[in-house]
Amino acid sequence: MAEKILIIDDDSETLRLIGMMLQRQGYQTVTANNGDEGVALAKHELPDLIILDIMMPEVNGYTVAKHLRAEPATSETPILMFTAKSQVDDKVAGFEAGADDYLTKPVHPVELVAHIKALLTRRVSYQPGKVIQKNQGFTIGVLGAKGGLGISSTALNLGIALSEKSDLGVVCVELSPGNGIWGLELGLTDTKGLENILLSKPGDITIELIEKNLVNTFFGVRLLLSSSLFSQVQMTENLKKVGLLLDGLTKISKVTILDLGVPSEEYLNEVIDKCDQIIVVTESFPISVERTKHILAELSNYGFGKHKLVSVISVNRVRADIQLTQPQIQEKLGILPLLAVPSAPEQAYQAAIHFQPFIKIQPESLASQQFYRLAEQLLVNIKK
Repeated sequence: MAEKILIIDDDSETLRLIGMMLQRQGYQTVTANNGDEGVALAKHELPDLIILDIMMPEVNGYTVAKHLRAEPATSETPILMFTAKSQVDDKVAGFEAGADDYLTKPVHPVELVAHIKALLTRRVSYQPGKVIQKNQGFTIGVLGAKGGLGISSTALNLGIALSEKSDLGVVCVELSPGNGIWGLELGLTDTKGLENILLSKPGDITIELIEKNLVNTFFGVRLLLSSSLFSQVQMTENLKKVGLLLDGLTKISKVTILDLGVPSEEYLNEVIDKCDQIIVVTESFPISVERTKHILAELSNYGFGKHKLVSVISVNRVRADIQLTQPQIQEKLGILPLLAVPSAPEQAYQAAIHFQPFIKIQPESLASQQFYRLAEQLLVNIKK
């Protein structure tokens, strides 16, 4: 898909000429002839880059840049200031307002295109999860080799264990519209937080909106729940909104746990790339282990197992004598599972009938202790 560039300039001839030149280069263009319209279009269109004039009536380019940087939807969008103001003080003011690059009119079209390409290349190659910046949260994605392995339970109980083992704020997210289970398991009624956000316009997905849809609990974590009813919201149609949501969560919470379910190619690029660590849930059955091997190979294409962390845990639901052993799993996967959670059907049943998280029913059980052990191991990486 062609990259989209928003041009904000009060001169109609400039809008026309730059727009034509960029379209010939294969870019999609959107134009605004004043600052207020430019900010509104940026929030609605979510361009890949913004070309911004400074000298505009009413709202100048410096103010526009500051507004754009204050919005989660456009806070990371590259801004190229393109203006007749050529003094050093003008350029300094532009960079202080949030510009990524500064060009003085007039300029040769070849030079303008070169600057645009450089900014777009820098934007594509930047990976938010690769290096954790100050005031930026740590995101852990939990996914599984197949359904029915306790992926959602693992994500929720891991989040609770992390909250109890540290003073870090933890948010757990059901990232699957219409497939929510935590609300039913915990007896919660406000279960449409995810849908509320994804039904909003991109420009309206702010920190305030995300905070409004988080559910506080008595066991430490906050939850962003998905409805258990068939949803009209499709993940694949809202990937850009999902990206805005995940970016916002890193500013709200020190740790975000994502229940990703069984992965699908449609949202791997948008969601997986924003995770700092992935936990793959499997079981000690040959087919599940083979499927896990394929998932690990796919995740390696996104840097997991290289410069990003990936771990495997085995959740067992049947007798140990009819399962693969941990050494056998290691031989097939090439890595040893971080830990194994033993079968605990009675504890799971008691948790269900009392609408409580698994580890809160019997914190001292071996199964519960494995979640606390996992949390302790993850905290080593989170606090680095």
